[in-house]
Amino acid sequence: MNIPFLGSRRKKSGETVFPVDPEAVAGLLSECELLRAQAALAGVRLDDSAASLEALDQLLPRWRDDEESLPWLANDAGLYLGTVIVRTVPGAAWEIWPDGQPVVRLASGRQFDVVESGRGWASSGVPQLSQLYAEVAED
Repeated sequence: MNIPFLGSRRKKSGETVFPVDPEAVAGLLSECELLRAQAALAGVRLDDSAASLEALDQLLPRWRDDEESLPWLANDAGLYLGTVIVRTVPGAAWEIWPDGQPVVRLASGRQFDVVESGRGWASSGVPQLSQLYAEVAED
């Protein structure tokens, strides 16, 4: 299978490796359509900044009443957090685990599962996205 932004598969030390185009992956993961639509309805503009994470933290969590959209919004929240980190924290980059899970790798080598963090934020509001960003930005 050849998906242009993933490149072609090749074997390395017994595992499949997918060379990636970082810009294409970042663009794809930054879409977050459902989250952006919810934020726009509340008058919040998501501009991929740390300030926009603070604005999201202040939204009334109306999505928690919609069990159908909650998992999708949670995923988008995690991907948006990752987008802000990758675009504003020096050395941060997207990495795709072998199971397809996108994570952010920091310059220190630490990996951050932003989707899991998005699930926590969407379902309970804790921890706040801006708080997570501040912790990662310090690393």
